[in-house]
Amino acid sequence: MAITRGFTGKQREKTEAERLPPGQALTNDFPVLSAGPTPQVKLENWMFTLKHGPQVIARWNWNEFNQLPQSKMKRDIHCVTTWSKFDTMWQGVMIDDILAAAGIDEATPFTLAHSYDDYSTNVPTADLTGGKAMVATLYDGKPITPDHGGPARLVVPHLYFWKSAKWINALQFTNSDTAGFWEERGYHMYGDPFREQRYSGD
Repeated sequence: MAITRGFTGKQREKTEAERLPPGQALTNDFPVLSAGPTPQVKLENWMFTLKHGPQVIARWNWNEFNQLPQSKMKRDIHCVTTWSKFDTMWQGVMIDDILAAAGIDEATPFTLAHSYDDYSTNVPTADLTGGKAMVATLYDGKPITPDHGGPARLVVPHLYFWKSAKWINALQFTNSDTAGFWEERGYHMYGDPFREQRYSGD
């Protein structure tokens, strides 16, 4: 984990109550929830693509992607179905490092994450950068299982977990905030757990 520049003292540990968003219940399990059947993606066929609109900017196969800088992330996660899990451990490539590898200094304001099962979800680009999100390939030190989104999934832990697209295969930069799968079906366009932004009217 990178050390934040300008860190000058020990930060106060948050209490469990402060870490748990309103309306959520803490679990030690890791429930499996998906919009459809679990795709079985072979590593030799896996590709990850960056796009600006329809234009391909960069693309990596599995081996190339795993040569990018590796980082670890320990974060709490929160599902819109009201469960939360503390201190989940992920490893993969930070979005900042993906953009750097593609030579992107500044992206568009919005991003659509795409998956192998044709799922998509929208995230403001600012919520993916600055050390906030990664494309993870390991969970708790082991390859991510297909039911949890393996071989690779997006992890955006400060938003409801439907934003952390399973089976990710592309990030598409857009100039407008374009609704993804669940957003088109009434889920909130942003999805902040601490503001209980579950549905479009929240």
